[in-house]
Amino acid sequence: MNDLTENGLTLFTGYKVTSAETDMFTRIRAGALVNLLIQSAINSAEKLGFGFDGLKEKQLFWVLSRLTVEIYRPLKWSQETVVETWPKSVDGLLYLRDYIVRDTQQNIIARATSGWLAIDTATKKPKKMDGIQAEMFVHLMGKCAIHDSPEKLPATTTGEEFCIKSGYFDIDLNRHVTSTRYIDWMMDTYTVDFHEKNFPKRISINFMKETMPGDSINIIRHNTSDSEYFFEGTNLLHKTVAFRGKIDF
Repeated sequence: MNDLTENGLTLFTGYKVTSAETDMFTRIRAGALVNLLIQSAINSAEKLGFGFDGLKEKQLFWVLSRLTVEIYRPLKWSQETVVETWPKSVDGLLYLRDYIVRDTQQNIIARATSGWLAIDTATKKPKKMDGIQAEMFVHLMGKCAIHDSPEKLPATTTGEEFCIKSGYFDIDLNRHVTSTRYIDWMMDTYTVDFHEKNFPKRISINFMKETMPGDSINIIRHNTSDSEYFFEGTNLLHKTVAFRGKIDF
């Protein structure tokens, strides 16, 4: 794949919101929305030649490091949507990818930007790509869903505490907690009454260290206002920060 044009580098993927992806108020769960973005990223990378198999040849694999999503209104059960995604730019070692989510009337439902690391399979350290794949990530630098890079979040050390133990269905095929479950865990810290009256307008998350099956995570939630909440999840076994998050309602 070497069609370095906007059409060649942009992928449009259609989805229909299922009942399994919604909350009790028929709105798509925040974690399910993020899953649509991640699946679109996977499809795009495969199409462009730097998906799982393409990177495996270079002894690399992708890790999602940061994500920021702006949500203008929630998708509802059975609603159809199209996710547009493209490789946007490079910020240090972060490979940036943006997204626009639209309904069938072409109204923009959400925008997002993400930062991915290409990890060396031997050293487990981030590495820069070269060749045509590197060119693809800088060709559309002027095309942005969100102009800024995904948010880098500060430490959160005080607030309400919640303890989560990772279970079997939290784990993905890489044998660690899948990215969307961290968002589910943050959302689970709120009551049903709160959810009924509120839906996230902006979500940012930084993935710091992987969480393995059976690990316990202590989540601190600190609100700076009635609508802004910061999170930090610490792995109780390894005493390391697993993730940081921020949700604006």
